[in-house]
Amino acid sequence: MTTTMDLTIGLGTQEYRVNLNNPLSLTIALEFQINNSAVRQPNHFTANLAASKPMQAGGFIGDTEQGGSCNVNELTINPHCNGTHTETIAHICDLNHELSSTIADINISPLMPCVLISIESLAANQTNESYTPALVTDDQLITRAALETSLQKYSNEQLQAVVIRTLPNSADKCVQAYNQNNQPPFFTRDAIHYLNERGVEHLIVDIPSIDRLHDEGLLTCHHLFWQVEAGKHQADSNSLVNKTITEMAFIDNKINDGFYFVNLQTPAFINDAAPSRPVLYCCEKITSTQ
Repeated sequence: MTTTMDLTIGLGTQEYRVNLNNPLSLTIALEFQINNSAVRQPNHFTANLAASKPMQAGGFIGDTEQGGSCNVNELTINPHCNGTHTETIAHICDLNHELSSTIADINISPLMPCVLISIESLAANQTNESYTPALVTDDQLITRAALETSLQKYSNEQLQAVVIRTLPNSADKCVQAYNQNNQPPFFTRDAIHYLNERGVEHLIVDIPSIDRLHDEGLLTCHHLFWQVEAGKHQADSNSLVNKTITEMAFIDNKINDGFYFVNLQTPAFINDAAPSRPVLYCCEKITSTQ
């Protein structure tokens, strides 16, 4: 017997029927390296590959193929560089600071209104928008102008979360190595200011960082998004401590731009970041409650 699961959610004066039967995962499936095997993983900043090895303790080995009673693998992973991950304000702030929320601290609603848009980046010489440090000719940018055009038809209450698919888009992003010779696009200062103006709390992108790969360690856009003073590593009363950034997602071309609800799945890590699994759910308007 097939069970159909729908949920009705009220958002402002509008009600939506959310289809829970067809989750749309935005996560890159991560294959772990075993015994220095050749694997295809996404990678950022030339980090070590994510790896797996069976646990060994006394006469026990956690590998059924080697005679063990069960599989118990020890995993080595850099959440920021080895795949889809979500990060908190603790990424740029001292972990022991009272306002430095970790992944375990963040209280995220199980379903949040979310808009998916597709954006073409622009070369630095095609826009007057800014970045710190100064832009160079080869920089490819996600601009405020592009965001304004794509998000203008949506209300602020629909933008608790925003998913951005960069164009062109192909499955190569799932195994892409981003480095000095393959630098991805990043956000302008103006673009982040716009997302803050619209009240975006959870930003999900398919690039490895919202900042330039080599940015002199400034992380300008991260600081702007969380409203942490440039050069500082402590949040204050003006900081937006409950927001998250999810990077290195993958949005299949079969998923259309539009309005959804998103479930952002994260483990309770006491850390600034953790592997994550954002999942979109389709919805349709039912009626107005006005």
